[in-house]
Amino acid sequence: MTRFFAFKRNGLKRLGLAPHSWYNRRMKKEEAVIPKRRLGRTGVEVSILGLGGEGVLRTFGNEKTADTLINTALDLGINYFESARAYDGSESYYGAALKARRDGVFLASKSHARDAKGAERHLRETLANMKTDRLDLWQVHDVRTEDEIRELFGPSGAMEAFVAARQKGQVRFIGITGHHDPAILKKCLELHDFDTVLIPVNPAEPSHKCFVDEIIPVASAKDIGVIGMKTYLRGHLDAPKKLLFCYALTQPISTAVIGCDTVEQLKENAEIAAGFFPLKLKELKHITQLVAPYARDLMYYKP
Repeated sequence: MTRFFAFKRNGLKRLGLAPHSWYNRRMKKEEAVIPKRRLGRTGVEVSILGLGGEGVLRTFGNEKTADTLINTALDLGINYFESARAYDGSESYYGAALKARRDGVFLASKSHARDAKGAERHLRETLANMKTDRLDLWQVHDVRTEDEIRELFGPSGAMEAFVAARQKGQVRFIGITGHHDPAILKKCLELHDFDTVLIPVNPAEPSHKCFVDEIIPVASAKDIGVIGMKTYLRGHLDAPKKLLFCYALTQPISTAVIGCDTVEQLKENAEIAAGFFPLKLKELKHITQLVAPYARDLMYYKP
């Protein structure tokens, strides 16, 4: 999708958020620390901004840039780092960059395998690439259909490998991710006691098959840590990143995982996270209403 949706100028004025309120707020230097939140039943305190495996990390041949990006993220106070077996050279970048700093990191990856043997193979590859003997979080990647649910949870399904890996100490926690249909992900949460769930969180979501509305009540009841993605809508909404980040983190989630193309983007995101403050309910509703006319097109990740 190449269309961008104008929101920044007229939208903020109509919303009453510019120029006199939060839009122009400045944080004090002593406040420039990225807050942490408890990641559900894991009990781990994670930075509200996580580094995702997209952007420059989802490439091959950019070792120097990736190393600088990952170590800069650590220096900025980010401790949640995520990748996936499907993300090109991302896992290997983490393995090379984190050799001396592994203990300060909550390290997560994902497997898109639906059978046990495939998932076992993915875990061996992930651990080798990341140069570690354990993952803090291993996630079932991008569940979309009823058929996938049957395969995952059936005989010789991938869930057997996930549970076995935790029993062996190869992974500390098990999570699941999805961005197509919240009803599918909800069924998965009812079939297994996952430790975390990764879902889209942005102002377009409430307009169609909203993951926040469908998943967070279930997650809250089970103390499942909720991780946000698609926070910036891949840049298709011409709105301030600060607004989108504050919208997402005002929801009851632990962290928002965002990929970066450059160190400059990373630093901008870290500054936004350090200056985070929750929006009022009235502001959340107005933002959702402003985005609603474009929402279906903005959700490029849903069928």
